[in-house]
Amino acid sequence: MQVILKEDVNALGKAGDIVKVADGYGRNFLIPQGLAAEVTSRNIRIIEQEKKQILQKMEKEKKKAEGFASQLAAVVCTIARKVGEQDKLFGSVNAKDIEENLSQQGIEIDRRNIILDEPIKALGEFPVKVKLNAGVSAEIKVVVVGED
Repeated sequence: MQVILKEDVNALGKAGDIVKVADGYGRNFLIPQGLAAEVTSRNIRIIEQEKKQILQKMEKEKKKAEGFASQLAAVVCTIARKVGEQDKLFGSVNAKDIEENLSQQGIEIDRRNIILDEPIKALGEFPVKVKLNAGVSAEIKVVVVGED
């Protein structure tokens, strides 16, 4: 079965793409969820019109994300943790801690968009990537200090 995607679907394609999927997947999931439509000449014309609107919308979102990324470049996230002997942390700093600190500063970012290869387990400054939009990311500075 061939369907036209109305929205981006992971591991399948982007909005406006015509893809071949299993009959059951298309009829029972994609079409009822509003993620796709059957391939017909009428649907192809409709999707072409919507594709132009989607591209304009994506362009606006990308510009907005780039502006937000420039604001995030100046953000410093300072997190205090208990420290043992030889300046070793009790525990670690993870994406949830960074999300909470940012929300206290008035910046709302989902922790799934904060990219840490591994939790931070030492004192110091660390650059952390934040994914804002498809193709747009920013880097914030996370400073881990010892609690008094």
